[in-house]
Amino acid sequence: MVAAGGGKIVNIASDAGRVGSSGESVYSACKGGIIAFSKTLARETARSNVRVNVVCPGPTDTALLQSFTGGGEFGQKIYDGLKRAIPLKRLGQPEDIPGAVAFLSSDDANFITGQVISVSGGLTMHG
Repeated sequence: MVAAGGGKIVNIASDAGRVGSSGESVYSACKGGIIAFSKTLARETARSNVRVNVVCPGPTDTALLQSFTGGGEFGQKIYDGLKRAIPLKRLGQPEDIPGAVAFLSSDDANFITGQVISVSGGLTMHG
């Protein structure tokens, strides 16, 4: 991309990498590494017109989440608790993520680099 005169990279991490997540220390650390790598790469390549950003999904209703919560009553309580904690009162859906990626990949984001966008229904907003 540097040799070509620029480009855009959008990495996918997780809000667990931004704010931590109980019981997921290794996962959070790995996602935090993606965030730190992306910000460093953004600094190193900005003068070459390469923009690097990160999209961090929050809890998203996927097969992975279903396997984590399990199928029983306890799993349903975890699932319902997650929904209650999210200001929009629902878990993310896989189709909630691509819009942020498309935006950061578009010409509308030509002046954005080194940013981390949370797609979490407001769960991890900071005031």
